Amino acid sequence: MTARMLVNGVAAEQVSAMDRGLAYGDGLFESIRLVGTVAPLWSRHMHRLAASCERLRMPAPDTTQLWREAQEVTRDMPHSVVRITLTRGIGERGYALPVAPRPTRVVVAFAPPQTPRQIYAQGARMRVCDIRLAEQPLLAGMKHLNRLEQVLARAEWSDPVIAEGVLCDSHDRVISATMANLFAVVDGELLTPALDRCGVAGVARAEVLATYTQIQVDELTLDALLGASEVFLSSSVRGILPVRSLGERDYPVGEITRQLQQHWRNLGFTMEQGG
Repeated sequence: MTARMLVNGVAAEQVSAMDRGLAYGDGLFESIRLVGTVAPLWSRHMHRLAASCERLRMPAPDTTQLWREAQEVTRDMPHSVVRITLTRGIGERGYALPVAPRPTRVVVAFAPPQTPRQIYAQGARMRVCDIRLAEQPLLAGMKHLNRLEQVLARAEWSDPVIAEGVLCDSHDRVISATMANLFAVVDGELLTPALDRCGVAGVARAEVLATYTQIQVDELTLDALLGASEVFLSSSVRGILPVRSLGERDYPVGEITRQLQQHWRNLGFTMEQGG
């Protein structure tokens, strides 16, 4: 099935070569799972998008309009992923912000990725990536358009047995996986890495934080991660994925992971369709 796409509300498959999103990565995106006409984490996506627009000094989109467009591109799709891309729009050459920006809005629907059912049941195998995430607090947490670090990280392996990679910063602090946030039970306490220096603050991560209010948000070393008793990933597209192993270290699928998988089902997602 070909993707359905709207550009500024009109069916189209192209944007201008002068768009600042293409020229400078000057923009943001959200990848949103829908089950039929329902997007259980929609409000969290819209909150992050609005907050990120404010941080980038970019006009925020009309969320009601975005919802109408999301419904249009997913029409008759029982399961889908909607990617909303918002750029600062067309501008003159140079880094200076346009005086009167006219953002470009792209809304496109895809079939969801087919994550093997056994990964939800038994866990994903991971490796530690060689690349280190650069620290930039002004951009930390946002899902901006520059994903080159993640592209290079994912290029480090081709083994289909390895489903994900752990990303660390330049001080070897664990930050996330390449496409998901990470949680670990260390010394009996559930912990997720702080994302005030780099990394993406995912909406699934926000849902987990709201569900388990005793989570510690702090630094996580690689040694502590290797010593954890339970590890799992959160993703708005793929849901809650247990981690089965990291390199030579094996982990059991823990109770918290199973509870959160059930929470995702209660939200309306099904693990078999990737979320």
